[in-house]
Amino acid sequence: MGRCFSDEVEQALRYIYYDMGAGEGQRGFALLQKASAEGDGDASCILARCYCGYQYVWDGHGFPEDDKMAKTLLHQSVEQGSALGVLVTLRSGLLTPSVQRKMPFANLKEAFEQVLQKAWDGDAFCQYTIGNSYFWEDFLRIENKGRSSFATDEEYRAYRTENLSKCEEWLWKAFRGGVYFGGNNLRHYYTEGERGLIAPCPEKADDLRRIGAEYGYPNYMYTYGLELSRQKRPGALDWFKKAAERGEGNAWYYVGEAYVKGEVVPEDSAYAASCFDKGLSSKNANETRIYNSDMLGSMYYDGKGVRTDYDKAFRLLTYAYANGSTWGSDYLGRCYFRGRGTQQDFVRARELVELKKWNRPENWYMLGYIYGRGFGVPQDIEKAVLYLQKAGDHPEAKEELLRYKKTMFGKWKVR
Repeated sequence: MGRCFSDEVEQALRYIYYDMGAGEGQRGFALLQKASAEGDGDASCILARCYCGYQYVWDGHGFPEDDKMAKTLLHQSVEQGSALGVLVTLRSGLLTPSVQRKMPFANLKEAFEQVLQKAWDGDAFCQYTIGNSYFWEDFLRIENKGRSSFATDEEYRAYRTENLSKCEEWLWKAFRGGVYFGGNNLRHYYTEGERGLIAPCPEKADDLRRIGAEYGYPNYMYTYGLELSRQKRPGALDWFKKAAERGEGNAWYYVGEAYVKGEVVPEDSAYAASCFDKGLSSKNANETRIYNSDMLGSMYYDGKGVRTDYDKAFRLLTYAYANGSTWGSDYLGRCYFRGRGTQQDFVRARELVELKKWNRPENWYMLGYIYGRGFGVPQDIEKAVLYLQKAGDHPEAKEELLRYKKTMFGKWKVR
């Protein structure tokens, strides 16, 4: 047996929480499934967390999300005699009176004391659970106390303040020990406080991202990289690289972006394209998926860092646009204008290019061509010439301008 749990559960905790960037989350998940089926209530409890989505477990593991299964497993963990399961089920709002009657404990405090002992023994997940019991004031139900238990409002507030403040120490222990959620709750505790009980102290939250990054949490490496980048401080790229290599898919976009710009590191379009591609294939790059699609789509269109492939360009740009991005709308317009990767459609091309009239010669040429020839819009020679002139030295724009001449009255017309 492990120190606090079965060997299977302790190994799973290491894979899923304490060393989550090692890429072994699925092995941990499988260990929990087996142990849960064999009657291990602690395994059932932690497995339930795995099914609860990114707010309860790192999405880099790629676990399935299933609220119904999570609820079933939490109730099962209580019946299987897991003290940890009792507290987590309580925190989840699922410890109904009927479920509570099925636990093999005299009361909630007995279950709490068991988890507290494991927290003192050094288990970070138990430390996090105890911290949460104070942070969310579950201790009121655990101790079976309320306003009526105290003679005055002042005594009741003092009791709540004393216990709520205990969360800080336990959440720090959990954060240091391998549960990054401890840092998330500390940030909330410091920035929000608790009205009438705990005053906010936002300056204490300032270094949490850096600390979490240094503890090795991939998601904290990513958010700390963002913080450094937004503040234009050095080191952002190094953290983005570390985060990406440890499974934080969103970070690949910012690594690729750095190599496209060539400001912090030498420009390397081929490497940048590979980064955007890795971001697209990552399990948890939801924040940056459309940015990766736009960038990689434009690179396939231009043949920059990759071999030109208009079919791929069109698919990637269409995906990004359909999901709310207009960054690559002009590239998508080019696909329609020239019939690359799709059928030629001047109406659609104009709509997309005009969404954002980027100051790019190719865009001015396309608009000049469409308005000058009246493709899908009323012909407007004056507007066409203006756009074509804005295109500057664009070869096709210069050639198109030869179709027009000025009359003695200063009007433009087709030759």
